[in-house]
Amino acid sequence: MKKLIIGSVTLLLLVGISCKGKNNNQQEDSAESDPLPVSVVGEEVTYATDSTDLKGYLAYDENKKEKRPAVVIVHEWWGHNDYVRQRADMLAEMGYTAIALDMYGNGKQAAHPEDAGKFAKSVFSNLPEAKARFSAAVDVLKNHNSVNTEKIAAIGYCFGGSVVLTMANSGVDLDAVAAFHSGVTLPEMPNDKLKARVLVCNGADDPFIGEAAIEKFKSAMDSIGANYEYISYPGAKHGFTSKEADKKGEKFNLPLAYNAQADKQSWIKLQELLSEVFE
Repeated sequence: MKKLIIGSVTLLLLVGISCKGKNNNQQEDSAESDPLPVSVVGEEVTYATDSTDLKGYLAYDENKKEKRPAVVIVHEWWGHNDYVRQRADMLAEMGYTAIALDMYGNGKQAAHPEDAGKFAKSVFSNLPEAKARFSAAVDVLKNHNSVNTEKIAAIGYCFGGSVVLTMANSGVDLDAVAAFHSGVTLPEMPNDKLKARVLVCNGADDPFIGEAAIEKFKSAMDSIGANYEYISYPGAKHGFTSKEADKKGEKFNLPLAYNAQADKQSWIKLQELLSEVFE
């Protein structure tokens, strides 16, 4: 009987040790499989074309280990500012690597609409240099160790929207472009070099974008069988995605206004677009 009791105790101890080991292993496996929290790193980057020094901002999730798609962001005509950096951070939180580029050089910003107009005009009057500045930012992305170089998109706001549409129309290799409160009378209109999927989100009450220009743009896109969506948000004016729009509109007597609903809806459309083209 004594031997039987000892044997039973030994068996229970062995079973207990075995179960404990299994539980520990399960806990370790669970810990290893739990994803790390999003940790966005934002860093200033300097790069250049043959003629221009450029200052951008690159954002990514440092805890995401696998290669990921990347997005180029082009600023409004005010220049590279905190607004496009915020958008870069938002895209990084979504799992992309993003660069807010500099189209004017040396991080130059406009303090007045007259200056902004001059800066924007200087870019569009020299398309080869504009393309070189855009491509230089794409190269920064492609050289970053977090990026899947086969999956690149671009988005832009106001002037920046016109830039990304023009780059796509000029044959830059992009999976998708999205333009927000963007002009559609472009230095290079849609043609058979356009391969990207296109999203345009504009305000229906934007006086800078006329119906004739919209119809001409849509007609050009239809003529080449482009894969695109053009959305007009009722009640939205120019600059509807920027919370600074009201202040600048009042300061410079311009028809600018933030529209929270259109901002939210257009951002959702962007997320859907990127998810679809990068799946």
